[in-house]
Amino acid sequence: MSNIYIINLMAKISNKNQRKGMLLAFTGIMFITPDSLLIRLANIDSWNLIFYRGFIPFLTILIGLLFIYKTSLFKKILDNGWHGLFFILNFAITSTVFVISIENTNVANTLVMVALAPMLSAVISLIFLKENPDKKTWLAIIITTLAVIYIFFDAVDSGDFLGNFLGLVCATGLAINAVIIRSAKKISLVPSAMIGKLVVALFAIFFVDQIKLENNDLFIIPLMCIVCIAIPFVCVTLAPRYITAPEVNLFFLLETIFGPFWVWLVIREQPSIETIIGGSIIILTIAVHSVFVLKEK
Repeated sequence: MSNIYIINLMAKISNKNQRKGMLLAFTGIMFITPDSLLIRLANIDSWNLIFYRGFIPFLTILIGLLFIYKTSLFKKILDNGWHGLFFILNFAITSTVFVISIENTNVANTLVMVALAPMLSAVISLIFLKENPDKKTWLAIIITTLAVIYIFFDAVDSGDFLGNFLGLVCATGLAINAVIIRSAKKISLVPSAMIGKLVVALFAIFFVDQIKLENNDLFIIPLMCIVCIAIPFVCVTLAPRYITAPEVNLFFLLETIFGPFWVWLVIREQPSIETIIGGSIIILTIAVHSVFVLKEK
């Protein structure tokens, strides 16, 4: 009798945790979706934007972590060791190239490239963690790679090659971060990510003409940095504690869908037919792959 009670209790806890994780992932990703639109609406140059996208989230997350860790925060950062150092550098590079990519190509192109991160993570895990992907993952990698090549052919003609390439660099950075997190399961890399944002700000400030915000940017920039970066950062970091990586990947596809939609709705920026076709193939492939992985759990 007691065993049945324990099993039922564990099932309730599991369902509660799954709902919590799904709510965190959904909330975080939906807060991220207007990010690309706000980058388009901002009236400051790239390096000013990169500076604020580093400095404001750094301050926001710092306040939260000081509340949690208090005087032990600095020790938490040092305890992350080499994992933390690599995470900081990679996180800083990824945050920087994302903005430059958005400003040098269609928003849909960048977000489609970013959606490749789970597939790239599987390849990087094979190289560094010796985790060999199964057959369905290899099939998904091949299909998404062909879709990216198809999109890049259009980029050569349209002059979007740099933006698309940086989008791919961003996806690779996200994939590397996922592998670093996976290889350091026992430590929290949230403090390292916070320092990564500080590194972004310190690097960008050398290229900034003036820090002052004017007109609509007084509203757009803080909104972007807090609502679209800091809050989602917390939600998406906590979500994997309650749900699996494939489930989180499914929610991330919402950004690939809604991000270009908000941009089209407000400023009528339309992706090319190649991006629509290639992007649809990538989104569908990752969605189907994630569903199959979940069925095996």
